[in-house]
Amino acid sequence: MNTMIDVHDLTKVYRMGEVEVPALKGVSFQIKQGEFVAIMGPSGSGKSTLMNLLGCLDTPTSGTYTLDKHEVSQLDDTELSAVRAEKLGFVFQQYNLLPRQSALRNVELPLIYRGVSGKERHQRAAAALDIVGMSNRMEHRPNELSGGQQQRVAIARALSGSPSVILADEPTGALDTKTSAEIMGILQRLNREQRLTVVLVTHEADVAAYAARVLHVRDGEIVDDLAQTPRAA
Repeated sequence: MNTMIDVHDLTKVYRMGEVEVPALKGVSFQIKQGEFVAIMGPSGSGKSTLMNLLGCLDTPTSGTYTLDKHEVSQLDDTELSAVRAEKLGFVFQQYNLLPRQSALRNVELPLIYRGVSGKERHQRAAAALDIVGMSNRMEHRPNELSGGQQQRVAIARALSGSPSVILADEPTGALDTKTSAEIMGILQRLNREQRLTVVLVTHEADVAAYAARVLHVRDGEIVDDLAQTPRAA
Protein backbone atom coordinates (compact mmCIF):
# COMPACT_ATOMS: atom_id res chain seq x y z
CA MET A 1 0.00 0.00 0.00
CA ASN A 2 1.09 3.54 -0.71
CA THR A 3 1.91 5.90 2.15
CA MET A 4 -0.94 8.40 2.45
CA ILE A 5 0.35 10.41 5.45
CA ASP A 6 4.03 10.80 6.36
CA VAL A 7 4.81 12.94 9.39
CA HIS A 8 8.44 13.47 10.39
CA ASP A 9 9.68 15.27 13.50
CA LEU A 10 6.63 17.54 13.59
CA THR A 11 6.61 20.26 16.24
CA LYS A 12 4.14 22.98 17.10
CA VAL A 13 5.00 25.76 19.54
CA TYR A 14 2.48 28.41 20.53
CA ARG A 15 3.83 31.75 21.69
CA MET A 16 1.99 33.69 24.37
CA GLY A 17 3.89 36.90 24.85
CA GLU A 18 7.31 35.92 26.16
CA VAL A 19 6.22 32.34 26.89
CA GLU A 20 6.56 29.42 24.47
CA VAL A 21 4.13 26.52 24.92
CA PRO A 22 5.11 23.32 23.05
CA ALA A 23 2.00 21.47 21.89
CA LEU A 24 3.80 18.85 19.76
CA LYS A 25 7.35 17.68 20.39
CA GLY A 26 8.89 15.98 17.36
CA VAL A 27 6.09 13.61 16.32
CA SER A 28 6.82 11.06 13.55
CA PHE A 29 4.60 8.35 12.00
CA GLN A 30 3.21 7.05 8.71
CA ILE A 31 -0.30 6.04 7.71
CA LYS A 32 -0.81 3.81 4.68
CA GLN A 33 -3.57 4.25 2.13
CA GLY A 34 -6.67 2.44 3.35
CA GLU A 35 -5.74 2.34 7.04
CA PHE A 36 -8.18 3.15 9.85
CA VAL A 37 -6.19 4.86 12.60
CA ALA A 38 -7.34 6.38 15.88
CA ILE A 39 -5.36 9.14 17.56
CA MET A 40 -6.15 8.93 21.24
CA GLY A 41 -5.21 11.03 24.22
CA PRO A 42 -6.59 13.06 27.13
CA SER A 43 -7.48 16.73 26.91
CA GLY A 44 -4.34 18.80 26.45
CA SER A 45 -2.30 15.90 25.09
CA GLY A 46 -1.71 17.51 21.68
CA LYS A 47 -4.10 15.34 19.68
CA SER A 48 -6.25 18.28 18.54
CA THR A 49 -3.15 20.22 17.47
CA LEU A 50 -2.04 17.17 15.52
CA MET A 51 -5.46 16.88 13.88
CA ASN A 52 -5.32 20.55 12.85
CA LEU A 53 -1.95 19.96 11.20
CA LEU A 54 -3.12 16.78 9.44
CA GLY A 55 -6.20 18.69 8.27
CA CYS A 56 -4.09 21.50 6.80
CA LEU A 57 -5.85 23.92 9.15
CA ASP A 58 -2.52 25.01 10.63
CA THR A 59 1.19 24.80 9.82
CA PRO A 60 3.88 23.22 12.01
CA THR A 61 6.67 25.15 13.69
CA SER A 62 9.14 22.62 12.27
CA GLY A 63 9.21 19.17 10.70
CA THR A 64 7.57 17.84 7.55
CA TYR A 65 4.12 16.58 6.64
CA THR A 66 3.61 14.77 3.33
CA LEU A 67 0.01 14.06 2.28
CA ASP A 68 -0.49 11.71 -0.66
CA LYS A 69 3.06 12.43 -1.90
CA HIS A 70 2.62 16.21 -1.61
CA GLU A 71 4.74 18.06 0.98
CA VAL A 72 2.24 20.41 2.61
CA SER A 73 4.06 21.56 5.75
CA GLN A 74 4.94 25.05 4.59
CA LEU A 75 2.16 25.87 2.12
CA ASP A 76 0.42 29.23 2.42
CA ASP A 77 -3.26 29.57 3.35
CA THR A 78 -4.50 29.55 -0.25
CA GLU A 79 -2.51 26.42 -1.07
CA LEU A 80 -3.63 24.70 2.12
CA SER A 81 -7.26 25.48 1.26
CA ALA A 82 -6.82 23.84 -2.14
CA VAL A 83 -5.32 20.72 -0.53
CA ARG A 84 -8.19 20.51 1.97
CA ALA A 85 -10.76 20.72 -0.82
CA GLU A 86 -9.07 18.09 -2.98
CA LYS A 87 -7.69 15.57 -0.50
CA LEU A 88 -9.59 15.79 2.80
CA GLY A 89 -13.08 15.25 4.15
CA PHE A 90 -13.91 16.44 7.67
CA VAL A 91 -16.37 15.08 10.23
CA PHE A 92 -16.72 16.97 13.53
CA GLN A 93 -18.40 16.38 16.88
CA GLN A 94 -20.77 19.27 16.19
CA TYR A 95 -22.23 18.56 12.79
CA ASN A 96 -21.78 22.11 11.46
CA LEU A 97 -24.79 21.89 9.16
CA LEU A 98 -26.50 25.04 7.91
CA PRO A 99 -29.86 25.06 9.72
CA ARG A 100 -31.94 26.59 6.92
CA GLN A 101 -30.65 24.29 4.20
CA SER A 102 -31.80 20.78 3.32
CA ALA A 103 -29.58 17.75 3.83
CA LEU A 104 -28.95 17.66 0.09
CA ARG A 105 -27.97 21.32 -0.02
CA ASN A 106 -25.64 20.91 2.96
CA VAL A 107 -23.86 18.06 1.19
CA GLU A 108 -23.62 20.10 -2.02
CA LEU A 109 -21.95 23.08 -0.34
CA PRO A 110 -18.29 21.99 -0.67
CA LEU A 111 -18.93 21.28 -4.34
CA ILE A 112 -20.38 24.76 -4.86
CA TYR A 113 -17.14 26.25 -3.54
CA ARG A 114 -15.19 24.06 -5.96
CA GLY A 115 -17.22 25.25 -8.93
CA VAL A 116 -18.88 21.92 -9.71
CA SER A 117 -21.85 22.26 -12.07
CA GLY A 118 -25.36 22.06 -10.66
CA LYS A 119 -26.26 18.72 -12.26
CA GLU A 120 -23.05 16.96 -11.22
CA ARG A 121 -23.25 18.55 -7.77
CA HIS A 122 -26.74 17.18 -7.25
CA GLN A 123 -25.77 13.70 -8.46
CA ARG A 124 -22.70 13.49 -6.26
CA ALA A 125 -24.51 14.79 -3.18
CA ALA A 126 -27.42 12.39 -3.68
CA ALA A 127 -24.99 9.47 -4.13
CA ALA A 128 -23.14 10.40 -0.93
CA LEU A 129 -26.41 10.57 1.02
CA ASP A 130 -27.38 7.16 -0.35
CA ILE A 131 -24.09 5.68 0.89
CA VAL A 132 -24.86 6.76 4.46
CA GLY A 133 -28.50 5.66 4.31
CA MET A 134 -30.08 9.11 4.06
CA SER A 135 -31.72 8.99 0.63
CA ASN A 136 -35.17 9.30 2.18
CA ARG A 137 -34.18 12.41 4.18
CA MET A 138 -32.56 14.50 1.45
CA GLU A 139 -35.04 17.38 1.66
CA HIS A 140 -35.16 17.51 5.46
CA ARG A 141 -33.51 20.34 7.33
CA PRO A 142 -31.20 19.65 10.30
CA ASN A 143 -33.87 20.45 12.91
CA GLU A 144 -36.00 17.69 11.38
CA LEU A 145 -33.23 15.10 11.85
CA SER A 146 -31.91 13.24 14.88
CA GLY A 147 -28.30 13.71 15.99
CA GLY A 148 -27.28 10.46 14.33
CA GLN A 149 -28.99 11.46 11.09
CA GLN A 150 -27.27 14.84 11.16
CA GLN A 151 -23.91 13.12 11.59
CA ARG A 152 -24.72 10.88 8.61
CA VAL A 153 -25.35 14.01 6.55
CA ALA A 154 -22.03 15.42 7.77
CA ILE A 155 -20.27 12.23 6.67
CA ALA A 156 -21.98 12.47 3.27
CA ARG A 157 -20.75 16.06 3.00
CA ALA A 158 -17.22 14.85 3.70
CA LEU A 159 -17.61 12.17 1.01
CA SER A 160 -19.03 14.46 -1.66
CA GLY A 161 -15.63 15.86 -2.62
CA SER A 162 -14.17 12.36 -3.21
CA PRO A 163 -11.42 12.80 -0.59
CA SER A 164 -8.38 10.59 -0.09
CA VAL A 165 -8.65 10.88 3.71
CA ILE A 166 -11.54 11.26 6.15
CA LEU A 167 -10.54 13.15 9.31
CA ALA A 168 -13.07 12.53 12.07
CA ASP A 169 -12.68 14.68 15.19
CA GLU A 170 -14.67 13.18 18.11
CA PRO A 171 -17.46 12.22 15.64
CA THR A 172 -19.54 10.42 18.30
CA GLY A 173 -19.04 12.91 21.13
CA ALA A 174 -22.62 14.21 20.98
CA LEU A 175 -24.30 10.83 20.39
CA ASP A 176 -25.67 8.02 22.56
CA THR A 177 -23.98 4.61 22.63
CA LYS A 178 -26.22 2.90 20.06
CA THR A 179 -26.03 5.76 17.58
CA SER A 180 -22.27 6.04 18.12
CA ALA A 181 -21.89 2.40 17.11
CA GLU A 182 -23.92 3.06 13.94
CA ILE A 183 -21.71 6.01 12.98
CA MET A 184 -18.53 4.04 13.63
CA GLY A 185 -19.99 1.25 11.50
CA ILE A 186 -20.40 3.68 8.61
CA LEU A 187 -16.80 4.82 8.95
CA GLN A 188 -15.63 1.20 9.05
CA ARG A 189 -17.66 0.40 5.94
CA LEU A 190 -16.24 3.38 4.04
CA ASN A 191 -12.76 2.29 5.04
CA ARG A 192 -13.37 -1.32 4.03
CA GLU A 193 -15.46 -0.95 0.87
CA GLN A 194 -14.09 2.28 -0.61
CA ARG A 195 -10.54 1.92 0.73
CA LEU A 196 -10.78 5.37 2.26
CA THR A 197 -8.08 6.26 4.76
CA VAL A 198 -9.79 7.20 8.03
CA VAL A 199 -8.08 9.08 10.86
CA LEU A 200 -10.15 9.39 14.01
CA VAL A 201 -9.38 11.63 16.99
CA THR A 202 -10.94 10.59 20.29
CA HIS A 203 -10.34 10.48 24.03
CA GLU A 204 -12.59 7.42 24.44
CA ALA A 205 -11.15 3.90 24.36
CA ASP A 206 -14.56 2.52 23.34
CA VAL A 207 -14.47 4.62 20.16
CA ALA A 208 -10.80 3.97 19.40
CA ALA A 209 -11.62 0.24 19.55
CA TYR A 210 -13.22 0.49 16.09
CA ALA A 211 -9.86 1.37 14.49
CA ALA A 212 -7.22 -1.13 13.38
CA ARG A 213 -4.41 0.95 14.86
CA VAL A 214 -4.18 3.40 17.74
CA LEU A 215 -1.63 6.18 18.23
CA HIS A 216 -1.57 7.26 21.88
CA VAL A 217 -0.58 10.90 22.38
CA ARG A 218 0.54 12.32 25.71
CA ASP A 219 2.23 15.64 26.49
CA GLY A 220 2.81 16.35 22.80
CA GLU A 221 4.46 13.03 22.03
CA ILE A 222 3.37 9.66 20.66
CA VAL A 223 3.90 7.20 23.47
CA ASP A 224 2.36 4.10 21.84
CA ASP A 225 1.57 2.93 18.30
CA LEU A 226 -0.47 -0.25 18.55
CA ALA A 227 -2.19 -2.52 16.00
CA GLN A 228 -5.41 -4.16 17.14
CA THR A 229 -8.37 -6.19 15.90
CA PRO A 230 -11.13 -3.63 15.28
CA ARG A 231 -14.40 -3.93 17.14
CA ALA A 232 -17.26 -4.85 14.82
CA ALA A 233 -20.00 -2.23 14.83
